[in-house]
Amino acid sequence: MKLIFFGAPGAGKGTIAKQLKESAGIPHISTGDIFRANIKNQTELGKKVKAILDAGELVPDELTISLVENRVKEDDCKNGYILDGFPRTMVQAEAWSKIEEADAAIYFDIEDAEVVRRLGGRRTCPTCQAIFHVETNKPKTEGICDVCGAELIIRPDDATEAIQNRLKVYHSQTEPLLDYYTKLGKVVSVDATGTPEAVFNELQSKLKK
Repeated sequence: MKLIFFGAPGAGKGTIAKQLKESAGIPHISTGDIFRANIKNQTELGKKVKAILDAGELVPDELTISLVENRVKEDDCKNGYILDGFPRTMVQAEAWSKIEEADAAIYFDIEDAEVVRRLGGRRTCPTCQAIFHVETNKPKTEGICDVCGAELIIRPDDATEAIQNRLKVYHSQTEPLLDYYTKLGKVVSVDATGTPEAVFNELQSKLKK
């Protein structure tokens, strides 16, 4: 089962991918994890990625595609995989279709207002990285981490302006994938506004069909 997860930031793709990884026994692959692994292992591609990121630039499509292609050739992917955060652009999607054929492209359907509510309410512990939310997962003491007692912060990419920019980039670069994969007959749409349990159950039900 080769799956592509796509949708707006904050839609819960990573959370559901981790659940499906456990139940289906296939790896959850995110481009961020691939970048970090290659940099840590000092591969040739990893060295190129590190130099690009250190310069504050975006990793080019060709390099990202090469890294993902190498990753899915590993033994743990022989029964399938979940791609989370890739393809992110039409260039990546069209190139990937020539390399591997996905069984389904899972679209996490969510309104912008819900994304802003979710991400804007997140509070992160800078010490232990625990994550809380001002509405759905409040710490016992406001502004203080339950785990280690550090003062919680709003990450820069969870600030209102950053969220709006991330949504703008998503709508211009990634949202066109919905039409692309719909035309290929690959789209499985799930309502991403519910609880993780509800989203996961809906996805499992639709995948069985």
